[in-house]
Amino acid sequence: MSWEIRTELLLGEEKIEKLHKAHVLVAGLGGVGSYACESLARAGIGRFTIMDGDVVSPSNINRQLLALHQTIAESKCELMKNRILQINPTAEISMINTYMKADQMELLFHEKYDYILDAIDTLLPKVNLICHSIKSGVKIVSSMGCGAKNNPSKIQIKDISESYNCRLADYVRKHLHKFGIRKGFWVVFSPENIIKDAVLVTDHELNKKTTVGTISYMPAIFGLFCASVVVREVAGIEVV
Repeated sequence: MSWEIRTELLLGEEKIEKLHKAHVLVAGLGGVGSYACESLARAGIGRFTIMDGDVVSPSNINRQLLALHQTIAESKCELMKNRILQINPTAEISMINTYMKADQMELLFHEKYDYILDAIDTLLPKVNLICHSIKSGVKIVSSMGCGAKNNPSKIQIKDISESYNCRLADYVRKHLHKFGIRKGFWVVFSPENIIKDAVLVTDHELNKKTTVGTISYMPAIFGLFCASVVVREVAGIEVV
């Protein structure tokens, strides 16, 4: 019996074939991106480009799929590649095992993608990836901020123009407005008010000005919501 039999029962052979042929870029393999990437693999996406220049750290263990005590200091890209292949040995996987700065995002588009899943948590690289995807006509779903929040029932999928009460979404919209982009792609966000005591200003985190408290399930659910958008769009199923 095929490992995809239950997916095929739900979607049908034609939609499964669309997933098999799809090439998806997953940018960021942290709490959101790792769960999203695994869900895409289990749904039958056939080709991946995965991007993350980071290694697992102890503080990742509370929320990231790849983070275990035995994987500390290991490459997230390598770990994700191996995990995808354990799910689907026939998957094609390319790795970008480096931190991509904002002005380098254009280099990603030498490849053709059917969809991009943005799980980057640094503002300017995130905005530039979105800009280049829209400029290139590649569909993208982008995860907004899930830190300092704990109510999964508040999570929504909306066009970026309809997002609200999310600090990261606010910043993303403002930057995109400078490029004339006001709508046209899905975001996963939560309008839940942040828990203010869960945000700590820091000067020792790479590319981050704050350390934000998180709970195990919130990044995972954001990632699964993002993956659901990709799967449904690729398969030709209405998102909302």
